[in-house]
Amino acid sequence: MRRCEAYLVSQIELIRPRIICALGRIAAQWLLRTEAPLSALRVGEHTYRDIPVIVTYHPAALLRNPNFKRATWEDFKKLRGMLNALE
Repeated sequence: MRRCEAYLVSQIELIRPRIICALGRIAAQWLLRTEAPLSALRVGEHTYRDIPVIVTYHPAALLRNPNFKRATWEDFKKLRGMLNALE
């Protein structure tokens, strides 16, 4: 992940996303430089290089545990609200 960070940063600069959605604990912890659990990261407000970051479950987690689907749906509704607020 460290080796790819320069590429990630260049892609972010090129694409200029309004929001980043981190899918899963590993992606979120690395991006946000934290060891906080996913449950804490999902409810907090975060930024990466001044870009808002929303954290939710990885799609593979949803396949393993369908009980996470409701929470993920709520996360994506929050993401949609954040996008609407930026327009």
